[in-house]
Amino acid sequence: MKKTRRYRSSRTGSRLILTYIKPSPAIRSHLNIEMKCLTFVCLLLAVGRGRARPEAPSSNATDAAEDQGEVQGRVLYNGSQLWKTFDITKEKISVLAELRDEKDISMWGGNTTSIDILVKADSVDKVKERLTENNIQFEVVIDDLQRAIDEENPTDLELDDRRGHRLTWQAYHRLPDIHGYLDYLAQTYPQLCTVQTIGQSVQGKAIKLLRISNGNPGNKAVWVDGGIHAREWISPATVTFIINQFVSNFENEPAAVRNIDWYITPVLNPDGYEYSHTTDRLWRKNRGRGGIGGTCAGVDLNRNFGYKWGGRGASRNPCTETYGGSGPFSEPETSAVRNFIQSNSGANWKAYVSFHSYGQYILYPWGYDRVVPPDYKDLENVARRIASAIQRAGGPHYTIGPAANTLYPASGGSDDWAKGMAKFKYSYTIELRDNGRYGFVLPAAYIQPTGTEALEAIRVVAEAASAA
Repeated sequence: MKKTRRYRSSRTGSRLILTYIKPSPAIRSHLNIEMKCLTFVCLLLAVGRGRARPEAPSSNATDAAEDQGEVQGRVLYNGSQLWKTFDITKEKISVLAELRDEKDISMWGGNTTSIDILVKADSVDKVKERLTENNIQFEVVIDDLQRAIDEENPTDLELDDRRGHRLTWQAYHRLPDIHGYLDYLAQTYPQLCTVQTIGQSVQGKAIKLLRISNGNPGNKAVWVDGGIHAREWISPATVTFIINQFVSNFENEPAAVRNIDWYITPVLNPDGYEYSHTTDRLWRKNRGRGGIGGTCAGVDLNRNFGYKWGGRGASRNPCTETYGGSGPFSEPETSAVRNFIQSNSGANWKAYVSFHSYGQYILYPWGYDRVVPPDYKDLENVARRIASAIQRAGGPHYTIGPAANTLYPASGGSDDWAKGMAKFKYSYTIELRDNGRYGFVLPAAYIQPTGTEALEAIRVVAEAASAA
């Protein structure tokens, strides 16, 4: 796998000179491929330990360190590989589940015909033999996951604050850069932007929200969030890209965008997001201490919302990736969302959008079971418009549908709560790029094209919210 975006720096005195190196031809070509995606196989609901969500190689940092190796507190994935398996049947899923339970692989994602699996370095030969014995075809997509992680993000990009902030949308930035950008907008555009801390994480980090509003009293209100799952770096990058386009181009945005009160939280899981930068790139949950004695860290925040909490697709085991917490809204991050929305009852809430990765899906309720709300046709019509707008903007194919039917049942999700309890008319989870070529380690070269198509999606949401 080649590096996709790199900056070389040299210093002449105190002056920093940056030289941009274009992405490789292979990646430039891949950026333009329209990837097709089918319905996701309902993994592990009937086999293995019943985990509904594809999981990272480990559920806590200690286990990951033992399995993958740890250097100076950082979990490494040297020699681990990402494989794509083909011609999947129920029997073949059972084989994969056995390998998962034996801690040789973890599930990342897939569809009705193929499943992405992460194969641990010391299990490559064993997994290859097992797949061959069971006539499971596969190809190696990433032959060294740690190298892919190292090449994902330009580490030698150095920019000062000459613009007032550090965000570039050419790299994945740390939490202080993102929060600094929100503060910069509030200071620079005080009549348009305000920043509020709506709560604190388990470790006391601020959960910051940006409100973009022209102040019209008749505005409808739309909620947008990102970064609820730590390892999905493209999500906060995309949300801040949308913010930047709205604020810098506000007067030229359609009336539907201008006449919305936007409430946007780019990083809903600040502890996990930072941990995925400093320690374990594939960390998913927050950093709460789970279970008796706190032996396993973290709660899956997208299983912790209080609508149909604790049902299908959520685990009661703190050491799993889909642990839903000790109760609904047990975590300060999810409570912050609930409290803010409920305390702002004067806002004319109409739409709720949560950005995730990966798979290229536009999902609407219900997620807790394979049923749909009475107005599902309205949700589906807007989802179709979103998918069409993405393709018109040059983006890839996005699959649409109710979450449980399209992917798998997963209770305690934010989109279900927004629809079922907070009574938002429109509620969507948008799974961003890609379809498995890079998965969670999507190179930074994809930030701007992904952000561009997500911007078109949000404009469609604005139109629907304005008319609701």
